[in-house]
Amino acid sequence: MTLLLCHLLVWHEIVTSQLRPAQPVPTEEVTIKANEQEKVGDIYKLRGDVDINFRDYEIQADEITYNSKTGDVEATGHLVFDGGPNDLHLQASHGTYNVKNEVGKFYDVTGTTGAKVRGKHVLLTSSNPFSFSGKLVEKAGRNRIIVHRGTVTSCTLKDAKWTFNTEKADVVLGENAKLYHSTFRLKNIPLFYFPFSTLPVEKIGRQSGFLIPNIGQSSRKGFILGDSFYWAINRSMDATVGAEYWSRRGWAQHGEFRARPWESANVDLKYFGVLDRGYGNPKQDQGGEEATLTGDSMFKRGIRGVADLDYLSSFVFRLAFSETFTQAVNSEVKSTAFLSKSESNYFFNLMASRYQNYESTNPGDLITILHAPSLDLASADHRIGRSPVVWSYDASLQGVSRHEPDFNTGTLVGRFDLYPRGALTLHWGGWNFRPELGLRDTYYTEQLAPGTTTVGTAIADSINRRALETSLEIRPPSISKIFEKPILGHKVKHTIEPRLVYRYANGVDNFNKIIRFDATDILSDTNELEYSVINRVYAKGNRGENCTPSEATTQPAAAIVAGPNNCGVGAREVITWELTQKYFFNETFGGAVTPGARNVFTTTEELTGIAFLFDYRKFSPVVSRLRIRTARDTDIEWHLDYDTKRGRINASTALVTKHFGDWFVGGSDAYLQQPAQIVNPTTTTPPTEFNQFRWLVGYGNPNKRGLSAAANIGFDVTEKFLQYSAVQTSYNWDCCGFSFEYRRLALGSVRNENQFRFALSLTNLGTFGTLRRQERLF
Repeated sequence: MTLLLCHLLVWHEIVTSQLRPAQPVPTEEVTIKANEQEKVGDIYKLRGDVDINFRDYEIQADEITYNSKTGDVEATGHLVFDGGPNDLHLQASHGTYNVKNEVGKFYDVTGTTGAKVRGKHVLLTSSNPFSFSGKLVEKAGRNRIIVHRGTVTSCTLKDAKWTFNTEKADVVLGENAKLYHSTFRLKNIPLFYFPFSTLPVEKIGRQSGFLIPNIGQSSRKGFILGDSFYWAINRSMDATVGAEYWSRRGWAQHGEFRARPWESANVDLKYFGVLDRGYGNPKQDQGGEEATLTGDSMFKRGIRGVADLDYLSSFVFRLAFSETFTQAVNSEVKSTAFLSKSESNYFFNLMASRYQNYESTNPGDLITILHAPSLDLASADHRIGRSPVVWSYDASLQGVSRHEPDFNTGTLVGRFDLYPRGALTLHWGGWNFRPELGLRDTYYTEQLAPGTTTVGTAIADSINRRALETSLEIRPPSISKIFEKPILGHKVKHTIEPRLVYRYANGVDNFNKIIRFDATDILSDTNELEYSVINRVYAKGNRGENCTPSEATTQPAAAIVAGPNNCGVGAREVITWELTQKYFFNETFGGAVTPGARNVFTTTEELTGIAFLFDYRKFSPVVSRLRIRTARDTDIEWHLDYDTKRGRINASTALVTKHFGDWFVGGSDAYLQQPAQIVNPTTTTPPTEFNQFRWLVGYGNPNKRGLSAAANIGFDVTEKFLQYSAVQTSYNWDCCGFSFEYRRLALGSVRNENQFRFALSLTNLGTFGTLRRQERLF
């Protein structure tokens, strides 16, 4: 082995406009290693395991001729070129290179960037490694190479799952690659031809350009072909616009605009529309559009602004073209915007909103409730001096309106609501008492008068609603027991927490004259007692396998259990079961109850979201809320409303999820039973029963290599009808993955569709297809 050190003087070209006194000439060290070497003048002829190191580069070959004066290198036999800021690695049969200007040509090349290759070992130095091959590769500067008649990919070239075969690839290392006349190949099968395309070589941020096309198949839409253009407007703003052609239906357009105008602000505007040729016989145009705007920002003086706006042209459009069942059957459209400020637990809000609920697919069959810009004021509890007395208030000044097929208010109904209240907090021997007294006054510029329609007629006659509200809440000491004998290897604690609340409200003698806009308008007289008990079971594993230090510090004081634990003193709540019922001393609620009709009051809505007042009654249903979480991968919830008067279940909702290894299962059931009710003097609806269940089973996850699969269904037990079903499967390799889905949606006469969708994900490039990530089952 011969070691020769030589120093190469690098002279910079002189620009006449920048002539300066002579400076010391920088030197650059070049290290040469070879088994044999011969020097003739400035020419070095090197043979056998030749290794040349200069700057941050290294050249290896069987034979190398090096001119120390010009910097030219000619190498043949197992040529390897390594180095540079992006860890360029080339393997070639032969090539030339100039160490001064960093340009050269290499032949029969395979190479990578973003990875250091040391024999059989590869160390990634970038999250975006890039592989290529070519008949000729030119190094056209320190950070630029040109690949001729070759391939590029983010896979390893030895067994690349996907490649772009290109006539020419102009690659700027650390940025992107421009491909000319390329074909995309999957497992060496050509699929698409691109006259020009770009690929990222490194994560360099957003760049404008056309995205990968979308292709799919649907029984209603036919063949689907579309594409989108992404526009990186500036560093804080971008937009995506695109269109799809559906062979059976027409054209769909979509777009999204995102912006961050300043550091604390975000704006996201989305649009989706369809120009429909019609469906069915005769043809029915189901086209339309939906646009959503979400945004939030912090302004000066601690003012926060939020907007969440949704515009929908028709419910038929949503049913016909929403991609998921949950979105398609959602009949509500909500828009809200507000400015809010809080100061010392005082809250100031300026709010506007619009609520729409489509009753059916018939045009115009919807309820619209509008809140014009309104002022809302509120406060948390404030103590009076050092006394146990606290006070708070709610106040609002609003303009509201309601429109539906058989009922309309004026343009705006003025509503002023004031609700001051005071309370006393008392503690004695572990008992907690909270008596509270409040006065509520609500003024309306219109009232409801009996009419020929179902709900009456709004007339321009003001009305004032006054109510005196008082309550007494009693919380006795909780009862607890720690079981000394471990259960399933865990130390267990059981607590029982009872609670009593007496409420009395009086003065609402005009309930049936109040127009209903929101929860403010359902206040009624009441004289009631609410009693509830909460059972909690805590468990702590002696080996600390069921908790982490962060969880231990966030557990309530009641969860503390003495005993050894590797992660601290905290215990995990595994079972929570709450039972609640109300007894009504005033069965008519001050005359507000209409027998045979569906009655919803503040007191019933606070107990349960399921209406149960269809006649006079003393006892409410027993409301049960049970949650079991025995392990991190198991979750069970069961909400039950049992009507003791009728001896039946009014409503039941159950949810179960379980993960074990890569497997997961889940299921839910929703049951509702309502009696017949009087709609108007001439119409009575029959009893209704609703019972639907969902289940999901799967294996794997989106990032798992190999096979993953999942399936789910939604079934209507009452109608004995399969509403939707889906089967998804995917297979991931090291640098790409393929997903396939079959989905069926059955939404009455509006939609009966079979969908076949797929997605091809390419590492560092993107996802191609019609199956979106947020719609996957696993």
